[in-house]
Amino acid sequence: MVMPPALLTIRSISKRFGDRTVLEGINLDVRQGETVTIIGASGSGKTTLLRCINWLERPDHGDVRIANEIIGRTLDGRAASEGELARQRRHFGFVFQRFNLFPHLTALENVALGPRRVLGVSRAVAEARAIKELARVRLEEHLHKRPSQLSGGQQQRVAIARALAMDPSIILFDEPTSALDPELVQEVLDAMRGLAAEGMTMVVVTHEMRFARGVADRVVFMADGSIVEEGPPGIIFENPQDPRLQRFLRHLEPAST
Repeated sequence: MVMPPALLTIRSISKRFGDRTVLEGINLDVRQGETVTIIGASGSGKTTLLRCINWLERPDHGDVRIANEIIGRTLDGRAASEGELARQRRHFGFVFQRFNLFPHLTALENVALGPRRVLGVSRAVAEARAIKELARVRLEEHLHKRPSQLSGGQQQRVAIARALAMDPSIILFDEPTSALDPELVQEVLDAMRGLAAEGMTMVVVTHEMRFARGVADRVVFMADGSIVEEGPPGIIFENPQDPRLQRFLRHLEPAST
């Protein structure tokens, strides 16, 4: 079987905050259509890695390449201007822990806003795209509700639809269920499971081990700012090699495994 090419290539990414090293020499490839989950204890560098991938945080060292373009650099190697960097970031959708929806806008308006303002499409085209993506996450009956009229799980699905409406090459998820009440987690995971089945390329920082085990093509374990171990879920969860991964898995709540 021929493996699809790497869509995202990360090489030697390092990041410091003051005298604290948060990431050290990260190397990672993500193939087209692959779902990669990143697991690890709090403070291991998972969120910082996501933010460095699309340059919400600028790496101190190393390169991030997507679709043969180096983020933060022009084709001739110069530092990208803010306008060029904004264009490069369109490769990425980003779903945060918090939903960050505009409270005065409806679900439809929240999702249509990006295509209109960033991509420059007409209102009609943006709204048609928003309706399509909201239906994709099973919110077609809630188009005209404001965030205050939606549950937390529904708000997070609006945020996912908002990312999809920008037609990204890859979506980055930063613990998208961590701010939700337990009974609302599954509806968000189901929406993400559907995207994985459709072949959406995704990198997911998560503490939901059932999702990592059942949906991911590959699981990456981080500790102390480095990738310690990675592989298929069956190997990572059933035959972990590194002692830090073994300890991490032992300390998980039984309900999460």
